[in-house]
Amino acid sequence: MRIGIPKEIKDHEYRVGVTPAGVSALKAHGHEVLVETLAGARIGFSDALYEAAGAMITGRSEVYGCDMVIKVKEPQPSEVALLREGQVLFCYLHLAPEPELTRGLLERKVIGIAYETVTDAQGNLPLLIPMSEVAGRLAVQTGATALQIANGGSGVLLGGVPGVAPGKVVILGGGASGINAAKMALGLGAEVTVLDINLARLRYLDDVFGMRVKTRFSEPAAIAELTREADLVIGAVLIPGQRAPRLLTRDMIKAMKPGSAFVDIAIDQGGCAETSRPTTHSDPTYVEHGVVHYCVTNMPGATARTSTLALTQATLPLALELADKGCARALLDNPGLREGLNVFRGQVTHRAVAADLGYAFEAFAMTELAA
Repeated sequence: MRIGIPKEIKDHEYRVGVTPAGVSALKAHGHEVLVETLAGARIGFSDALYEAAGAMITGRSEVYGCDMVIKVKEPQPSEVALLREGQVLFCYLHLAPEPELTRGLLERKVIGIAYETVTDAQGNLPLLIPMSEVAGRLAVQTGATALQIANGGSGVLLGGVPGVAPGKVVILGGGASGINAAKMALGLGAEVTVLDINLARLRYLDDVFGMRVKTRFSEPAAIAELTREADLVIGAVLIPGQRAPRLLTRDMIKAMKPGSAFVDIAIDQGGCAETSRPTTHSDPTYVEHGVVHYCVTNMPGATARTSTLALTQATLPLALELADKGCARALLDNPGLREGLNVFRGQVTHRAVAADLGYAFEAFAMTELAA
């Protein structure tokens, strides 16, 4: 199979879909790999390293002419125009809050396999978890920075100092990003509360953290109560494939302390606050109702080298499966990979995406693959 690795073009996005080591693995399986020039240069993966691994360094149009394109972020409009019918696109898609992107992929009749909805045998999200871990840890760093006076914050130091109480961090969601945010906030010395609707998850957090982290069942009254006193609120909720639930109303944001901060990790799926709107690494924050909002849609791109290494060690085995077996056979053989199939030749093939965007869910695409 001919596999293309493009250079990412989203704002300050320097991650890359396959490392030189990944190219070596793909080549060892007999595949041809085309890498766009400078695709990984910013994070230390030079064209020379890719060439030494066996890749052909080429331009954007040649990369997008391949049978399968492996990248990180969802294709931008200029990239959608380069896609063609039957081409396999393996990357993050986050289609539920992106009707225009979904329409574009359907019109191009590509086969879109989204990292964020691929599952494993236990029902976990193995290609989303690495970036959720990064985003959770970054959320505390960026939130602490947002609290600084020069950035519009209240001037609270999350860890406090002797004789001064620490800042209060409230985390909505106890999944991969939430638990990593809790670890980082605790490391800084903050007072941490995690909310979740899953009682088993709350018990797990209590077992892991003990009395160092407070846990609360997530419901509107508890969210309103805790966010009123919080210095930093982190939105870490996720429903796979679906638009994020709007847990924070505008009134709740208005009731937060002036200069407090809100980091919305869920912004990729539309955000979990009524005041959330996407931002970029070039212009990451805005202040609304006195609260500093950080809503960057590609948070892990801030630490692109670490993020690339964490992501590609999870994606490479599945990329090899797709390339070795061919897309149809791989999807038929691997139910978890099939959960990642969001669009197929003009049809929406993920139930949550179809429901959120008003498309028919076309399960019959599976039958077509078997033909």
